[in-house]
Amino acid sequence: MRIFLTGATGFIGSAIVPELIKAGHQVVGVTRSDAGAEALAAAGAEVHRGTLEEPEGLCDGAAKADGVIHTAFDHDFSRFAENCEKDKRVIAALGAALAGSDRPLVITSGVGMGSPGHGQLAIEDVFNASHPNPRIASELAGNALLDAGINVSVVRLPQVHNPVKQGLITPLIEIARERGVSAYVGEGRNRYSAGHLLDAARLYRLAVEKRQPGARYHAVGEEGVEVRAIAEALGRGLKLPVVSIAPEKAAEHFGWMAMFAPMDLPSSSALTQARLGWHPTGPTLIADLDAMRY
Repeated sequence: MRIFLTGATGFIGSAIVPELIKAGHQVVGVTRSDAGAEALAAAGAEVHRGTLEEPEGLCDGAAKADGVIHTAFDHDFSRFAENCEKDKRVIAALGAALAGSDRPLVITSGVGMGSPGHGQLAIEDVFNASHPNPRIASELAGNALLDAGINVSVVRLPQVHNPVKQGLITPLIEIARERGVSAYVGEGRNRYSAGHLLDAARLYRLAVEKRQPGARYHAVGEEGVEVRAIAEALGRGLKLPVVSIAPEKAAEHFGWMAMFAPMDLPSSSALTQARLGWHPTGPTLIADLDAMRY
């Protein structure tokens, strides 16, 4: 397949590129920079210049592809709601480029969209349309395309990690450095589900090959890692004390991360594994945190 990949030079996209090429696919990767273009060419991919701010500029590349994987997202969390709406517009544009065909579009969301409520296990067959997380905009955009006959499926991400980056945990490291302590909220028993980067990359490949309209997949290797254990791993790596922060003090300590710090986000990938034959094999989140060069 000729696969058009947004976010091709990002954390997850840069792992998807070699995964697709190794499987015999042709990759056209989106980048906005000269450095990104050089990296894509060196990896064996074609280059498409484009940005999320101008989604119409992505349509030509998508229209010429046999399938599209959309992983690009603006991770400026100080403008999170606005960036989720931007993602919604990009998904609509990519879907319009595939109209009238059965070519697959794989979009990206978060595992929380599959949770019926706070602390309840997220599963693939649940879509919580009333979820307060603004990232719901991505799946709402996908649902609209499904209703229009576009072949859309969703990969939902937990905290995707390797020894360099770990999703929302990466900004927690910076906060710990600034504050001089590695902190969790309350008892720290809330959980983050997690998945290794290379397992996630393989899942995207399987999803675009499967071409199953309306499917939702979870890139989850661990259903729930307690945030206290994460804070303890950061404390070990940074050689900082580990402390509990009272819920009413969370905003003062964590800043914009305060909305995520107390969240309980366990998630299952049992249906994903059964439906795609995908089985996570990567290191655990704590193992990668312990392997970091802080």
